[in-house]
Amino acid sequence: MNPSNRHIKVIISGGGTGGHIFPALAIANEIKNRYPHADILFVGAKGRMEMEKIPAHGYPIKGLWISGINRSKMWKNITFPFKLISSIWNAKKIIKNFKPDMVIGTGGFASGPVLYAAQQKGIPTFIQEQNSYPGITNKLLAKKARKIYTAYDGLERFFDADKIVKTGNPVRQNLINTNVEKNKALQYFGLKPQYKTILSIGGSLGAHPLNEGIKDILNQIRQNNYQLIWQTGPNDYENYKNLSDDKIKVMPFITEMQNAYTAADLIISRAGAGTISELTLIGKPVILVPSPYVAEDHQTKNAKALETKKAAVLIPEKKLQTELWPGIKRIFENEEEAQLLKQNIKALAQPEAVQNIVDDILRSISKK
Repeated sequence: MNPSNRHIKVIISGGGTGGHIFPALAIANEIKNRYPHADILFVGAKGRMEMEKIPAHGYPIKGLWISGINRSKMWKNITFPFKLISSIWNAKKIIKNFKPDMVIGTGGFASGPVLYAAQQKGIPTFIQEQNSYPGITNKLLAKKARKIYTAYDGLERFFDADKIVKTGNPVRQNLINTNVEKNKALQYFGLKPQYKTILSIGGSLGAHPLNEGIKDILNQIRQNNYQLIWQTGPNDYENYKNLSDDKIKVMPFITEMQNAYTAADLIISRAGAGTISELTLIGKPVILVPSPYVAEDHQTKNAKALETKKAAVLIPEKKLQTELWPGIKRIFENEEEAQLLKQNIKALAQPEAVQNIVDDILRSISKK
């Protein structure tokens, strides 16, 4: 039988943010490319963005009643035990009905119950860990996972070294295979080629403190030979949309990210692992402003991993007011630093991450 006709059944669980969803979709698409008859089912968390994003890409998804632990308001966790029990029970039901050959987790609330339920049934599980510092769930699930695919060095502190395969993080394939010309990318946003272009992205859900930091420097941007593409996120868009003009382009969400990345001369971003993996492929100077509100403060750890290699500039959120504008000016006015940042971040790129992950999963399954 032609291997491409093989009917494999796969459950993929990951979501909550684009950082978990995009790798999950990249893995699903790679499996489908190789096995067009593969049956792929996603499992996500009800009410989270994956419940819309995954069907929009043509894949079925089932939702679990699950959320993360609220570390700042512990009283809000009163329903968590009930959600966890409900999610594990429903995950077992989904697995029993679907009968997957494997389960792949890319992080997010739902992946915990799904991988746990699969492991209880003896189904092979695989973890794709995007961050330089894993969360509690992945640390626990890794004990029975067959392989863990990572993007950073040093994760032997948390996982069995024999299970770790350093592949890099899967990214959106349209960012790799882009032939967009810079002038056309600028035209897409209605911007001019004579100005240096700043791109500010706060992650798929936006980032209010970063948006406030950008708002504070709009006059400096207008007064210099600079212009701005500003993704505010849907929650903040109403607050800032009236600040748009010929040099400031305010958008709730950028669907054509390849145009935004091509247009940019400098990128200001949160430090989610998925975004960082995209930025290594783009190879532009980057200022990272990690979110301090995420589990294990993993964004700061991600950003420091790049700062150590002189591949990005790290500005803590609390220092935005004093350091953001001087950081922008320094990079734009110091060509040597800009080139060093480009060269060092590009050296970290791993464009074949998703192919390597799927190769290894299929090898591991066929061995058994």
